[in-house]
Amino acid sequence: MSLSRPNRRILMLALVALAGCGYDPAFAPTGAAASLPVQIKVDAPDNRNEFLFVQQLEKRVGRPVQPRYRLSYQIHTTLDGIGVTPQQEIFRNSIVGKATFSVIDTSTDQIITRGSVDSFTSYTVGTVDPSATPPSTNATISSDTAKRDANARLMVILADMLVTRLIATAGNWSK
Repeated sequence: MSLSRPNRRILMLALVALAGCGYDPAFAPTGAAASLPVQIKVDAPDNRNEFLFVQQLEKRVGRPVQPRYRLSYQIHTTLDGIGVTPQQEIFRNSIVGKATFSVIDTSTDQIITRGSVDSFTSYTVGTVDPSATPPSTNATISSDTAKRDANARLMVILADMLVTRLIATAGNWSK
């Protein structure tokens, strides 16, 4: 589908207006976050969730060559049953996660920015078939797998949100 002449004119005017308002892409050579990739060293993970979180952070900002900043973080998750049958059996769980972080200047050990991001994800709990032998084996395996996958998704979400926050605020704290 091609753009008609009036639509092209509107698009060109919008681009000129955007350029005139001082818009500067974050990763442009003069952008606030241009030097951010490969300058942030993330604290080492201690468990599976933290490993997945750090892995996603490093995918987004890279591994540091000469770290100028250190990212310290804490991750907290809670499990809530959100779907309940009339027999009071939980069939859907929600994992709520929050990552609090601090960016520390490695030369001065001063915290230069801090904040938090939070989100959630859900998964379905396997049902128990009492006629099966043994009755709960399949439900336990599928529930554990679903919970593990939901935690992995949550860590990716939190890491992506944190990187977006760092990029958006880099003009305020990065040098």
